[in-house]
Amino acid sequence: MANEEHLKILKQGVEQWNKWRLENATRPDLGGAELFNANLSGTNLSRADLSGTSLSDANLSRANLSDANFSDANLSGANLNGAYLSSANLSRANLNGTSLSDANLSRADLSRANLSGANLSRVNLSGANLRRANLGDANLSNANLSDADLSGADLSGANLSRANPIGANLSDAKLIGADLSGAYLSGANLSGANLSGANLNDASLSDANLLRANLSKAKLRGAILADVDLRGANLTSADLTDADLSRTGLVETDFTSATITGCRTYGASAWNVTLVGTVQHNLVITKEGEPVVTVDDLEVGQFIYLILNNTKIRNVINTITSKGVLILGRFSDPQRRSVLDGLREGLRQFDLLPIVFDFDRPTDKDYTETVQTLAGMSMFVIADLTSPKSTPLELEATVKQFKIPYIPIIDISVDPRPFAMLVDSQNSFHWVLPTRKYESKEDLLDGENLKKYIIEPAFAKREQLREAKNQEPDAIVIPKKKPAA
Repeated sequence: MANEEHLKILKQGVEQWNKWRLENATRPDLGGAELFNANLSGTNLSRADLSGTSLSDANLSRANLSDANFSDANLSGANLNGAYLSSANLSRANLNGTSLSDANLSRADLSRANLSGANLSRVNLSGANLRRANLGDANLSNANLSDADLSGADLSGANLSRANPIGANLSDAKLIGADLSGAYLSGANLSGANLSGANLNDASLSDANLLRANLSKAKLRGAILADVDLRGANLTSADLTDADLSRTGLVETDFTSATITGCRTYGASAWNVTLVGTVQHNLVITKEGEPVVTVDDLEVGQFIYLILNNTKIRNVINTITSKGVLILGRFSDPQRRSVLDGLREGLRQFDLLPIVFDFDRPTDKDYTETVQTLAGMSMFVIADLTSPKSTPLELEATVKQFKIPYIPIIDISVDPRPFAMLVDSQNSFHWVLPTRKYESKEDLLDGENLKKYIIEPAFAKREQLREAKNQEPDAIVIPKKKPAA
């Protein structure tokens, strides 16, 4: 029960109470008191015992509540905006619908507290204990949750947009449908967390632990997942468009029906990954500073990068024909890029694997060797010679080396004729097919035209080259010299 003398002083007003606190070192005992709807704005209640107290709809804005004991207290609907609650004990407290925006709750104990629907925007919860707390539908936008313990907490439907939970423990937390867009979750522990349907677009999750996490139907567009542990995670139907998966652990990760188009996957460890129905186009398998190489398969991408950086494997794989089609051209020009991107989409319709190598990006490596390796493992090469820059040099570096079909294409509405030396290659190497000229992107990318003028001739020339390679040349027997008469 509350100390009647202390309660009497409090009811005399904030000014009288704060004066008494300055003059007395006594720890206030207000436990179990009925203070609902009370105006305690700016009150100094530091170290006070308020356990079991009823403070529903009370005004505690800007109050000093540091080290206070609010265990089992009822603070539903209370105004705690800007309050100082550092190291306060709020375990099992009812904070349903409470407004705590701009409050300082650093190192506070909120274990098993009910914070459903609470306004915690911009609140400082660094190092706070929120284990198994109910934060369903709470507003935690821009909140500081660094190093907070939210293990087992229910954050379903909570707004954590632009929050900072760096180093926070969210293991086994329930974040179904939560908004974590733009949140900074670097180093956070989310192992076993349920993030089904959560919005993590543009969130930073580098170095986070998502071991066995449920991310089904989660939105992860543009999210940074570099160095994240996603082993055993469930990402079925998740959208990871343009996400960064560099150096990510993807052992037994489930990407069923997920979208990983445009992801950066350099260094990702993909073992026994489920990719049934996965949309996986334009995966960037090289790191920043290297020539950009994209593929359409996560596991194939890991293998191709290994080939590009291992001489022994490279020499073996260069003898194997794959479904790969190497596309050479200028990607810095938006008009040319739209053509080449369309060509890439068209090839996919014929179950081919387009491999794009962008020469116009900055590089600190010799990309001639790289394009030679890619050409050697491709079924055929398409070279866009419309206003070319480096493409003629790459043809020169590969045509003599690999007997595979090369199909030059040129937009005559932009550039009336290919570079002059091309005819020499076509006359000297029959696997360099006649140039395909077109006047519009639509003509080139028409399905029937693509099949008739590019794919079928490439297949036919490839078969011709294979037959020629397998034929044994006739041997000429030199007759025995006739004996002299």
